[in-house]
Amino acid sequence: MGIKQTVTPTGKAKTNDSPGGSPSKQKSNGSLIQGKGKNKEVNVLPPQKSVVVAYLCWLFGGIFGLHHLYLHRDRHAFIWWCTLGGYMGIGWMGELFLIPEYVRDANEDPRFVKMFVAKLQDYPKPTYSSKRFVGQVMIGHLFGQVCSMAIPETLVGGLDLSFLHWAIPLFVSLGVWLVGNIGREQGVWWHCLLAAYLAYPARYLIYDETYSLLLTGLVSALTFDGLSKQWRRTPPRRGSPGERTFKLTTAVIIYCAFWGSFLYFNGTISDEDGGEVPIHEAIHNFLASAWWTDLKQALQDTYNYAQHHGWYETWKEVFESMDVDGERNSYKVLGVSATASQAEITAAYRKLSKEYHPDKVKDEGLRAQAHQRFIEIQQAYSVLSKIKSNRRRKNKQYQEDEAIVL
Repeated sequence: MGIKQTVTPTGKAKTNDSPGGSPSKQKSNGSLIQGKGKNKEVNVLPPQKSVVVAYLCWLFGGIFGLHHLYLHRDRHAFIWWCTLGGYMGIGWMGELFLIPEYVRDANEDPRFVKMFVAKLQDYPKPTYSSKRFVGQVMIGHLFGQVCSMAIPETLVGGLDLSFLHWAIPLFVSLGVWLVGNIGREQGVWWHCLLAAYLAYPARYLIYDETYSLLLTGLVSALTFDGLSKQWRRTPPRRGSPGERTFKLTTAVIIYCAFWGSFLYFNGTISDEDGGEVPIHEAIHNFLASAWWTDLKQALQDTYNYAQHHGWYETWKEVFESMDVDGERNSYKVLGVSATASQAEITAAYRKLSKEYHPDKVKDEGLRAQAHQRFIEIQQAYSVLSKIKSNRRRKNKQYQEDEAIVL
């Protein structure tokens, strides 16, 4: 813990340690500490992160950005989640040797701070990074493409929603801005937003949407790189776990909602004739089908039964109807009732075994079917014999225990 330092472009540090003013409260990342008659601005170091833990997170959840979450790089984590590790793991693998630097940044390690101050002294603004620039264009293109796909191609409730395509530049610029604000670089959003909307009308000249979106993202990224980009001179504020969870969850829900809109309104499935049926029509037809109606009725009956008999009895009924031990099916295979005795079961088994024994079937075409049926008969007899034997054993044990009690 030490005196907070604000880095200037010349590399000098301004130390704030003067008395006076109204008392205030100390928080992490350089906020004020309350004192009697004076306020002192000190730099409280964040909880130290481990390189080993970061690598474990990278190995087992890095494709979804788990290591970036651990290091409080939430924007980076969201992008990794959206693209499965930077477009199918390419970016994830490229971070193999960058984890130690990420950890030093998160820990505000003196070695990292010294190198960062040297960059501030040498360059008034961040230098061009091809990796970051390409990432801005790709994520901007991705967000714009997802927004475009989510717009319904057909009328919804009698409304034509094609005008929503004017929201595409908004999401392109969001992707560009998001990548541009990762790490120790930052920039305002409205520059790339304005550039995206200025470039977007090119879609009326370039009829291929892929190229028009690419041009929109390219112009937006160039504008951000030329006008907005600057150093993030102080560590980003670390929000509380609840705040971080809320922001990330909101972003994930919005992203998933776009994909859900695409699948529901514009997705199709193939029917048995090879034709394509829109998914929203298939869902509507499914909800109107007899199978779904019967299922709803069965669920309603189950709920009503549970209200009168309790959930334990309901579960017992459901478990028995599932026939997990194969008893009901075995009775059906042998053609006997559920109340049949062991002697009746044995008699039915012997009769069917003789009838379907493969050696007694002369037709080669029917022999395979007879063999399969013979195996089913043997399995059914084995299941029922085992169940009957277990029940007799339990009944005998119960009678013995009852006699002892008496």
